[in-house]
Amino acid sequence: MEQAWLWFGVAGLTVVLELASGTFYLLMVALGMFAGGVAALLGVSWPGQLVAAAVVAAVAVWLLRRSRFGRRRIKVDVTADPNANLDIGERLHVEAWQADGSARTKYRGAEWDVELLPGEAPSAGWFVIREVRGSRLFVVHEVA
Repeated sequence: MEQAWLWFGVAGLTVVLELASGTFYLLMVALGMFAGGVAALLGVSWPGQLVAAAVVAAVAVWLLRRSRFGRRRIKVDVTADPNANLDIGERLHVEAWQADGSARTKYRGAEWDVELLPGEAPSAGWFVIREVRGSRLFVVHEVA
């Protein structure tokens, strides 16, 4: 009987830790510990309690991984994400383009390499930054 309360106490502590972590995985482990406590109440031996806890926790984690809550998030391409790079959407002026479709211009007080995105014509004027890869800005013509 004391073993059951030990299982339930550790399960409760695991739920508290889960609240701090923000994932559901510790909650699944707590379910396994709860199953170990139920097995103890039913009079199952210590090794049987451990097996019950491990099996329930493993199945719960496996089910969580297969659910929409356990799927990994799709990674965002930060080269074109304005939430990750504040230069996306900013304007800059390009005086002249080289024959290979690249240019060098001053932006934020420094010289930057600039390239046109596909479909853009190399002419002088104002451009909008659409991507940043390293120290290279990829731009499109500004629409008035």
